[in-house]
Amino acid sequence: MSESLFGPKIDARPVFEHDRAVLIDLLRDLQPDEWQRPTACAPWLVRDVVAHLLGNDLSRLARTRDGHTGNSPQSGEPLPAFLHRFNQDWVSAASRVSPALLIDLFNTTSPQVLRMWRDLDLDTLGGPVSWAGPDPAPLWLDCARDFTEYWVHQQQIRDATGRPDTGGPTMVHMVLDTFLRALPHTLVHREDVEGTVFAVEVGGPGGGTWSWQRSGHHWRWTSNGPAAATTLVIDPDTLWRLCVRGIEPHTARQRVTVRGNTELADAALQIVSIIR
Repeated sequence: MSESLFGPKIDARPVFEHDRAVLIDLLRDLQPDEWQRPTACAPWLVRDVVAHLLGNDLSRLARTRDGHTGNSPQSGEPLPAFLHRFNQDWVSAASRVSPALLIDLFNTTSPQVLRMWRDLDLDTLGGPVSWAGPDPAPLWLDCARDFTEYWVHQQQIRDATGRPDTGGPTMVHMVLDTFLRALPHTLVHREDVEGTVFAVEVGGPGGGTWSWQRSGHHWRWTSNGPAAATTLVIDPDTLWRLCVRGIEPHTARQRVTVRGNTELADAALQIVSIIR
């Protein structure tokens, strides 16, 4: 897969840094009872989600900065199953860590993670971002993917505690722009007419319009091509929750408008922008 299939380069580092500051402010403001509230990551509580994010920091620093690969899938173990086991092992072990200590540790790892991303050449190819395709991806996509995971888990904490998002539309746009990098891989097996243009139109703060054109066996990003034959109109909240399966495609379908080929739009609603 060529880099063009991943779309235009995005640099998520500025919003990543702002989002981390917003997240830490949120954690400092949580009341004792809020740490025990259930989240959409059942059976994880808020404290478990925070422990998971701390574990992500430690794992990222170990493998990307330090080149340490201490864990790997067992023979025949699928990647999603390995990650579920790996993440749960850490969350279970961290149950003995207090919320105050989780925040202290997160304050220690956060500047190191952000510095690591600032120092990396984002144009370098790294490992695959599996939901965007099986081939090596540029580090800018891995960085953006990393940002979206922390952002999504922050939203789950906010949902659980009834706190509104304070990050602003720039963060929302970056999340949607990143998640839609999964669209060409989502549609790769469709046999649409050469040159067919498909667009996703997102209204409201943080929205925008993204489009792809069928070329050979792939869907390639386009901004100056012919008008879209099919457009999926969707709101930001529905789109990001769909991409991480906070809602299912049949639920999202009831909230969208389709102009053009409904089968193509329905195929696009199968998009998944997480490992599962």
